[in-house]
Amino acid sequence: MRSTKQIHQSVINQCKKNNAKAQMQLYNLYCKAMFLVAFRYVKDRFMAEDVMQDAFIKAFKNIHNYNNEVAFGAWLKRIVINQSIDELKKNKLELVSINEEVIVKSVEDDWNIDCDISIDRIVEVINGLKEKYRLVLTLYLLEGYDHNEISKILNITSNTSRTHLLRGKNLLKEELKNTSYAARY
Repeated sequence: MRSTKQIHQSVINQCKKNNAKAQMQLYNLYCKAMFLVAFRYVKDRFMAEDVMQDAFIKAFKNIHNYNNEVAFGAWLKRIVINQSIDELKKNKLELVSINEEVIVKSVEDDWNIDCDISIDRIVEVINGLKEKYRLVLTLYLLEGYDHNEISKILNITSNTSRTHLLRGKNLLKEELKNTSYAARY
């Protein structure tokens, strides 16, 4: 693969040499964004801080494996997401596998919503869904992962990922429709 040019390459190189000052500098550059990523998954400030800290520790221990194929932020974000999922699993999150279910997409399968609904409201509704739907919707819609990647991250089948996305999307659309309807009256 082709190498990606990094804005902070000199800092990354110093981190590869175990330079504590460079590690702190890299941490300061990415900590707020990575906290928000962790918080989207674990929905608890203290747990998100712990997840982020653990993810940075893993990143610094394994920074020699970083080879510039993707942006450093994307590499770090993947570690934070995986750490968040691991933390949820540790807390006995059950991801139900639906191996035999067949999914049929309907003609009405679109993502159109009322223009009056804010992004914050959409994220709020997603965060209110059951964990299995929230995780798949977040990974798919907000992080841009495909079903194969989601299935590996969550240890579920691609079919289950599609099912959770479809069900989560339907719940999201229903709640947003109710929000839109209530706002008009």
